[in-house]
Amino acid sequence: MEKGTAGTYLESERIRNLPPYLFQEINTRKARARKEGRDVIDFGMGNPDQPTPRPIVEKLKEAVEDVKTHRYSVSRGIPHLRREICQWYRKKYEVSLDPEEEAVVCIGSKEGISHLALALFDKGDMVLVPNPTYPSHFYSAIIAGASIYDVPLLPENRFLPDFSLPIYDRYPGPKALILSYPNNPTAQVVNLDFFQEVVRFARKNNLIVIHDLAYAEICFDGYQAPSFLQAGGAKEVGIEFYSLSKTYNMAGWRVGFAVGNRRIIQALAKLKSYYDYGIFAPIQVAAIAALRLEETYIQEVVRVYQKRRDVLVRGLNRIGWPVEKPKATMYLWAEIPERFRPMGSMNFALMLLDKANVAVSPGIGFGRYGEGFVRMALVENEQRINQAVRSLRRLFV
Repeated sequence: MEKGTAGTYLESERIRNLPPYLFQEINTRKARARKEGRDVIDFGMGNPDQPTPRPIVEKLKEAVEDVKTHRYSVSRGIPHLRREICQWYRKKYEVSLDPEEEAVVCIGSKEGISHLALALFDKGDMVLVPNPTYPSHFYSAIIAGASIYDVPLLPENRFLPDFSLPIYDRYPGPKALILSYPNNPTAQVVNLDFFQEVVRFARKNNLIVIHDLAYAEICFDGYQAPSFLQAGGAKEVGIEFYSLSKTYNMAGWRVGFAVGNRRIIQALAKLKSYYDYGIFAPIQVAAIAALRLEETYIQEVVRVYQKRRDVLVRGLNRIGWPVEKPKATMYLWAEIPERFRPMGSMNFALMLLDKANVAVSPGIGFGRYGEGFVRMALVENEQRINQAVRSLRRLFV
């Protein structure tokens, strides 16, 4: 370990304790392939490729022209946006929220969850985290000094946690449970009864529930994702994060929010007041326009992802790679074909990149229970998807 001039470790203990970033090898190979002039079809990162709807962009431009918006903003979010967030929840989910006490704007949900971990967790606290999961769910807790206990999401349980496992009775008990449905990476969905079970489990074990609802709107085939806060008693035990990145194609804008239990929200708001001055005000004004957007814009985003899903699933099944259609998210969670399974997900993903110019995310990067799978993001158009299927076919003959 490299040391500084004073003889102390250069990195902090929290950085040294971070697990290796398992996507780095894929990213390095991908960059090398492109430098060599190879046409890489990239299903790796869930980075929306569609444009942000025009009304949102126009509202941003209008707000930027107001010089008053160029000053420091408010770390917890401008009042108009917090009120709009609460109105959106009332309209969409019939959930009542206080914009002053139960809502806070975040620099994307990833930042919000990371700051929440610092606000809630101490060294020695245990946090229940699904495995596989979106990596920042466990990185944020680890950086805060907490210990992670895996909640396996297994195919035989339809990628849902088993709340009857005996580990939850150990001492000291866990402090929090992190969930995300519709799920990244497995694309599994739940109904409201599931969240009622989560509330009962949280009450029984004195747990904080942190739910990430990033894919609330991207649902297919008639499925509608519930909010955790719709469950009776949910506000007593937890909060929910939402991001504008996916639904509104605003990934680079970095805006999201958290709502729910006022004590948890206030803890997050207090910590944020020490870390940031809030998002650039015109982006927050544009976020209000996003939440007021006509449903037709969202329907078009969903239509594009559903068509891409159908094309990719149909193509993979045609070449002998059985994959089911997910009911939500912008991902396919594909089990590695049996003949390639002994390679492991990392080597399989590297093979797809090296031999077919197709980039995917190895399941092991989302946790050890993700081994045996790869995740494909629906961020290439239909022509490129068909091109990828043709390239992959050569590996299956």
